[in-house]
Amino acid sequence: MSHVGVPRGTVRKRRSLALLTAGVLTIPALAGCSSDSEETSRGVPQDIAPAARDRVADGSTVNWAVDAMPTTLNAFQADADSATTRITGALLPTLFPMDATGQPKLNPDYLESAKIIEREPKQVVLYKLNQQAVWSDGREIGAPDFVAQWRALSGKDSAFWTARNSGYERIQKIERGADDLQVRVTFAKPYADWRSLFSPLYPKEVTGSPDTFNDGARTTLKNTAGPFQLKSVSKAKGTVTLTRNPRWWGDKAKLDTLVFRAVAPKDRTKALADGTVHVTDVDSTTANRIALALRDGNNGGQPLAHGPGADLTPAAALRSWALANGSDEEQAEIARAAREKTRKAVAAYGAEQKALRNYAVRKSLEPAYTQLALNGESGPLADDRVRRAVARALDRQELAETVLKPLGLPAKPLGSHLALAGQPGYKDGSGALGDQNTEEAQALLADAGWTRGGAAEKPKDTKAGSEAEKKDEREDGEKKGTDKAEDKDEKKTDQTESDTDAEKKTEDKEEKARDEDKEEKKSDQAATGSDDSAASRAEGLYIVGQDNKPGARPAQGLDASSVLSPSRTAAVQSLALLRQASAVSGDTSAADTAAKVTAQDKQSGGAPGAYAPMGTAAPAPASVNGPLGKDGKTLTLRFVLPSGPGSQSLRGVGERIATMLEKIGIGTEITKVPDESYFKDHIASGDYDLALYSWPATAYPATDGRPIYAKPEPATDGSLLVEQNYTRVGTDHIDQLFDQAVAELDEKAARELMKQADARIWAAAGSIPLFQRPQLVAVDKKLANVGAFGFAAPRYQDIGFTDRQAAGSPADRKK
Repeated sequence: MSHVGVPRGTVRKRRSLALLTAGVLTIPALAGCSSDSEETSRGVPQDIAPAARDRVADGSTVNWAVDAMPTTLNAFQADADSATTRITGALLPTLFPMDATGQPKLNPDYLESAKIIEREPKQVVLYKLNQQAVWSDGREIGAPDFVAQWRALSGKDSAFWTARNSGYERIQKIERGADDLQVRVTFAKPYADWRSLFSPLYPKEVTGSPDTFNDGARTTLKNTAGPFQLKSVSKAKGTVTLTRNPRWWGDKAKLDTLVFRAVAPKDRTKALADGTVHVTDVDSTTANRIALALRDGNNGGQPLAHGPGADLTPAAALRSWALANGSDEEQAEIARAAREKTRKAVAAYGAEQKALRNYAVRKSLEPAYTQLALNGESGPLADDRVRRAVARALDRQELAETVLKPLGLPAKPLGSHLALAGQPGYKDGSGALGDQNTEEAQALLADAGWTRGGAAEKPKDTKAGSEAEKKDEREDGEKKGTDKAEDKDEKKTDQTESDTDAEKKTEDKEEKARDEDKEEKKSDQAATGSDDSAASRAEGLYIVGQDNKPGARPAQGLDASSVLSPSRTAAVQSLALLRQASAVSGDTSAADTAAKVTAQDKQSGGAPGAYAPMGTAAPAPASVNGPLGKDGKTLTLRFVLPSGPGSQSLRGVGERIATMLEKIGIGTEITKVPDESYFKDHIASGDYDLALYSWPATAYPATDGRPIYAKPEPATDGSLLVEQNYTRVGTDHIDQLFDQAVAELDEKAARELMKQADARIWAAAGSIPLFQRPQLVAVDKKLANVGAFGFAAPRYQDIGFTDRQAAGSPADRKK
């Protein structure tokens, strides 16, 4: 996601790799968690109504909805978003776009070839450019453009306000090759993901100076090199208009004009019905309305049992008629007004449904996944045993089915943090953590000291478990030392107590025992339903800022932690986090899995704590009556979710997770917050225990995954540098695996390193992948080569109408 709330220019350069990696560790294989061969997996195919170019008509206009007007047209700035990515994809060179399998594929419109020609002593990549490739001003695309972009993004000049420089900082020099059509790039350090560079490629007029880079490219791009060129940007109309590029040397764009129009998700059904958009992402509610419209069109055209007034019973209808025609004029007037309002609503709904028959819903799986994030910075989740207990309480298959099954999409939990099903290198690494297992989860909590009676216990002087608690103990050490003298005096006093005092102590113990009995009775009442746990959770459903609920944390700003965003994925995170989905267990036995982890720990130092120590008994299910506790504190986690109307299904997933956690004794306080503050004020600042948000897919996991899972480092000012690791959970071992993979030029070896890293990330239990998100796109039925693209980048030049009479929308034809 673009980092909402980070001032422009504050995120300018990436930390060096040396600073990110603390120490040098050996990397043995993680036993039982990776394999020599990739797991065979199939992704869901794209759904774009494909048609050969000779079947697509020339001319006409397509209106494509985006969430909002782009704040910048510079994809390398911190506030670049999904609209930036969509628009620049039609205007600028992408040298290696992703194909339908999620792999980078050479784009012949810009390159004849690109390959590593030297590995020793330095890696050298030679680009041979398409000899016809020119910018819209007629200048050839060449080495000067590559040099200018490298200098702007290398991180060496802080005058350039860049959000990411991954890979560019490894380049030593760029030279002209044998002729003007060759670009020779020499790397100071090996870089496996070199194909990720120079995409999009900006002309030197943009990247050549800080002024044009920082400000000039925010609102316009005068020089482009795609099938379309920029015609106008209108904030008043909320449109970015592209026209066919007359200097384009590739396949001629079928459309005359492509308009990206800002339409809020809540307004998209109306926009479709009005004909003001032809293509738009939709939620399941709008998708269902389109499906109903198509069904009704096959049944005489009248809405059947849905829409306004559909739930009106015959008796209610008769009563309404009687009131409207009765002798009581006042009641009759009210009834007639209500009937007229319903009649108009039915007519408007029917007109919209009729218009919606012109659209089809294209569906696939979006190249992004939804995860449960566990904030490991402080509190109970700082203890890895508690995080693993949360993870092992989840039925991820059930959660995937909840979202995907009603849409007719494959409902299988995602097994990797670094690849999606269908991509090369995908391997289910969840075995490093273990499948859903209630008893194991309870045993982990018991080992961490969370017990049924723990909430009633007095805090102990010595804490155990999480690093945060150990830190608290160290911080309290000085205070304890100060109190030693007082403790000695108290002991002397105890030794000289009279018999009367001893009798009083006995009475106090008996009174304490009676109090504990009362507490047990209260717990039993909660278990038997006298205190409705679901109702208790409902009390936690509130909008932040409306009141001060018990247990709520104080608001935190971005000054609580410094957020850096060097990843290529920064440009699409606005979509990934704010537009959430509207929505395996495996066959390995607990004993087999425990044996694998034991073996892995012996071999590599492993993932300690993935399972409770041998002999730790899981509490019987009947003993978990309400939240567990420790040292007088209840085990309750703050679950933050967005409150917007488009996040209803996401909140439904959150409620299911809360129910699953309740079964193992973990309480949740679900807090709904406004969508616009969800990321900035909660995810980025760390003001949450549990949260749901998404990450997009990438063809370059070694580069793009590193900042998401890098171990947070303390800054000199006391803040925490988290990059994009908003769970604050990481290890030196994971960092080193990423560093090795990004420098490994053998693709097979690099993928194996990524599988090992993924297994380690699973074992750390900071983020739990749940499912790949659904992709629902409403498209005019006469349009071809556009819809739910899945992994693949759109070929904008192929989009158009198959019906030559369908030029433009109904709104266009009225002009």
